[in-house]
Amino acid sequence: MYFNDLILLTLSSLILIICVLVGV
Repeated sequence: MYFNDLILLTLSSLILIICVLVGV
């Protein structure tokens, strides 16, 4: 459960960074 949450958080951060890069 804990490891799964960590992966989910990492994916969310990655998507956010990609969106910012695409926006710029």
